[in-house]
Amino acid sequence: MRDELTIEAPVKNRGILENLRTGDVIYLSGLVATARDEAYRRIALMNEEPPLSLEGWAIFHAGPIMKRMNNKWQCLSIGPTTSIRLESYSPSFIERTGVSIIIGKGGMGRGTAEACRKHRAIYAVFPGGCGVLGASFVKEVIDVKWLELGIPEAMWILRVERLGPLIVTIDATGRNMAEEVKSEAKSRMNEALSTIREGLTKKRMHEEKP
Repeated sequence: MRDELTIEAPVKNRGILENLRTGDVIYLSGLVATARDEAYRRIALMNEEPPLSLEGWAIFHAGPIMKRMNNKWQCLSIGPTTSIRLESYSPSFIERTGVSIIIGKGGMGRGTAEACRKHRAIYAVFPGGCGVLGASFVKEVIDVKWLELGIPEAMWILRVERLGPLIVTIDATGRNMAEEVKSEAKSRMNEALSTIREGLTKKRMHEEKP
């Protein structure tokens, strides 16, 4: 793991992202847009244009809790939703929007990893269960798009400062930490099962001896 890095969003120079590797810890300052199921469906499935240009932006898979106070929105809580739910839409979403950083929870699949490689983007995870902490990094709610979808599903435009820690789990080369962990776990499980079978076979043979 390398030294922690603060990245400004929208990202203008993707060379910064290309230097990151899975396991790196980053923080994010600048502009972030939330997008989850309904926004992904509109853009990736229904081919609707995004409500603003998202080239180089960071996208947060989140359904925040917002409150209207003194004619302004305030973020009370924001944390990641499970990102694998969006896997089927993700390659198209990345291609159509040009986003550079996706923030979510848990792993994402091969389609997202390939899209990150192709478009020089990354996927990073924010700790789950830390919604109030997440809200503390939101310095301003700048705007909201597609509010007709409801507060959790709307696209919120946020100004954040040092949002993190974010752990890179898919880097711009397409390396996917979650898939590697699953592969390693499966390999170890098979080794353990083989050892158990071997031990049971030896025990049975020993018991069957006259």
